[in-house]
Amino acid sequence: MTPALQAPPRPPAERRTNGRLPPAPPDFGDDGDGEGEHGPRRGLDNLRLAVLFFMGAEAMFFGALISALLVLRLGMAAWPPPLEPRLPIAVTGLNTLVLLASSVTLVTAGRARRRGEPARHVRWLWGTAALGALFLAVQGYEWIRLIGFGLTLASGVYGTTFFALIGLHGLHVLAALVWLLVTTALVARGRFGEGRSAPVQACAMFWHFVVGVWPVLYFTVYLI
Repeated sequence: MTPALQAPPRPPAERRTNGRLPPAPPDFGDDGDGEGEHGPRRGLDNLRLAVLFFMGAEAMFFGALISALLVLRLGMAAWPPPLEPRLPIAVTGLNTLVLLASSVTLVTAGRARRRGEPARHVRWLWGTAALGALFLAVQGYEWIRLIGFGLTLASGVYGTTFFALIGLHGLHVLAALVWLLVTTALVARGRFGEGRSAPVQACAMFWHFVVGVWPVLYFTVYLI
């Protein structure tokens, strides 16, 4: 008897796709300025992933505080309450531009790092830290003036909500500034060479976060 004929083997995947390989998955592991590192990438490392989760929790925390402020304001006949000092809108607006500029300098620092320019990288990092310190100095000076005018935590809902939101953000900026200063000092000493930039990128992620939260707070607390 004639043996049964076997079915011909299926063509390989390359033939079924006209010889083209499927596209590579997108990579989300850079600093957010559109330029990735050279060499193979494996996505987010554990440090940046932890920072990402932390930022998500902090975003919900600030969202809850802002929601509470808006609800409290709906129950007030006048906002700000009578006889309470008015907030320094113009000075704080200029200070907002200072903090936003620090994000720009940090992005420029990241580009210098990827281009293999360590000296420019360190200079832009120090510039970012200087802008962050200037922002905190101006905010501290305005807080001292407001306290002198009688706005304190004991001033009722107005003072409590102001110092809760703005003060907590100031603590976040201070923590980010300390982290940035330590990171910059280590970068200047050559601790984070090629392939070891994850700590620098994690620090940049947190800095951009605290910068991004501030315009929302400025609009909510100072302008409306």
